[in-house]
Amino acid sequence: MNIFQDIFAYEFFQKALLTGLVVGIVCGVIGSFIVLRGLALMGDAISHAVLPGVAISFMLGINFFIGAVVVGLLAAIGIGFINQNSNIKNDSAIGIVFSTFFAIGVLLIAKANTAMDLTEILFGNVLTVRDVDRTLTLIVAGVVIFVVVLFYKEFLMTTFDPTMAEASGMPVKTIHYGLMVLLTLVTVVSLQTVGVVLVVSLLITPAATAYLLTKRMSSMIILSASLGGISAIIGLMFSIKFNLSSGPTIVLVATAFFLLAFIFAPKKGVLWKWI
Repeated sequence: MNIFQDIFAYEFFQKALLTGLVVGIVCGVIGSFIVLRGLALMGDAISHAVLPGVAISFMLGINFFIGAVVVGLLAAIGIGFINQNSNIKNDSAIGIVFSTFFAIGVLLIAKANTAMDLTEILFGNVLTVRDVDRTLTLIVAGVVIFVVVLFYKEFLMTTFDPTMAEASGMPVKTIHYGLMVLLTLVTVVSLQTVGVVLVVSLLITPAATAYLLTKRMSSMIILSASLGGISAIIGLMFSIKFNLSSGPTIVLVATAFFLLAFIFAPKKGVLWKWI
């Protein structure tokens, strides 16, 4: 198979590459804030908590984007509410809400009786992306990047020094929930590419790799987005060439970039500690 000829010959290859590239970029942007805020568990929780919304959407015959976004936002609000109205720590609140929503999702999957489609939701298959999903991905990515650029200063200050940000009059809690809304939107549009189970890897791994290679926040975001997009393209081409599942292949390419940075990153790589 000549993969480059196939990309130009078949429209679904072109749609898959465009969707994967955009998902990789937008995951890298939001993932930078999630990594620096220590909210990797939050990304994992929301990615799994949207499962009931996906199942309900299948039952109602509507686009899974709608149900997943609604349930994802409910999960984020539920975690914040438990954390702020009890002495339960954040990781425990995440564990309670995440496991509850995921359990409901598993029960609803059995009722939905659409095992084939839901398998794609769990592990992703960007090769089957539809025109409407590609359009939604482009719209959501545009909105998320626009909001990040517009409120970059607020996100930056509340990430590195929330106490100072609150003292200067910034609505820290509102900004936090705003970031959770963006995280939910990015998670949902990534489901077709890498699936519920693996989406957190695309959020966290490129950002963690960029963290090892840069010192400035703006540089980290740009590098993370670039690594996410490149991982999606290379992973997708490998999956087509060797007939592999697209989601896991994309994640493994991102992991390979992380391992290279983990070993060879200037001053932060383990190789420097051994020398």
